Amino acid sequence: MVRRLRVPFVIILALVAAAAVRAQQPQLPIADGQLLRLWEGAAPGALGNDESDIPVLTVYLPRVMQASTPAMVICPGGAYRVLASNHEGRQVAGYLNSLGIAAFVLRYRLGPKYHHPIELGDAQRAIRMLRARAPEWRLDPARIGIMGFSAGGHLAMTASTWFDRGNPSAGDVVERNGSRPDLAVLGYPVISLVEPWTHQGSKDNLLGPNPDPALVQRLSGERAVTKDTPPTFIFQTNEDSTVPAENSLNYFLALRKAGVPSEMHVFEKGPHGVGLANDDPLLAPWSTLLGNWLRLRGFANRS
Repeated sequence: MVRRLRVPFVIILALVAAAAVRAQQPQLPIADGQLLRLWEGAAPGALGNDESDIPVLTVYLPRVMQASTPAMVICPGGAYRVLASNHEGRQVAGYLNSLGIAAFVLRYRLGPKYHHPIELGDAQRAIRMLRARAPEWRLDPARIGIMGFSAGGHLAMTASTWFDRGNPSAGDVVERNGSRPDLAVLGYPVISLVEPWTHQGSKDNLLGPNPDPALVQRLSGERAVTKDTPPTFIFQTNEDSTVPAENSLNYFLALRKAGVPSEMHVFEKGPHGVGLANDDPLLAPWSTLLGNWLRLRGFANRS
């Protein structure tokens, strides 16, 4: 005798509702896990055609894309030599998706093969691209943020202090868009390249040996903040000996002096490079604090 499986009516209703939501969602020309090249041909300044010479964005979309979804470019750390694209990229993207934010993890070019301004150019291009394709990808061009960790935090900071309005006469439509992020999130960031507490490895990989002292000064974030620097959230631990908290503290003070809306959280314990720190109950709340701040800025779901 064959027994018929009875599915509770409430489950059937839930499945039908979920299918209806999916059916109402427009088909986007991008999808989860897709790699988007920042330039159709060779990137400016490319020194080859290997994977490391091709900057790309990896797409991570929230379950439901609203008509104007906020987006975040994520810059993993790695001392400008490697990319921690899992715990400072993919995992972070998943968390942002839970807040209703579309996330794009940036694979930028690295030293010692590439030096400034290549890395900054890759980050700026990512921001411009999201703005240029916003209508097609259902993004909000006025809510494009940047987030970075460690050396990626330095890159996100630099994109927050070095930006332009775009070139309206450019033949490349992407280049017509401004590169200023609408907000920045910095996790245990490298900030200064001149103070004793700078991360020397990041500095060397970004600038090479014997860099121009004036350029080093300009790339030290505590000296680069202006009133036009976007609102910024900073997460740091006091115990971090790799990128000491003085980096974050001095940047926060510069933001405060310039009148830039900002929020900083310094946790007593915790090493460098923790990402979301989901395995540490004492540090994990930092992402909840970030979510609250993003809601405050109108950048995340209220629920």
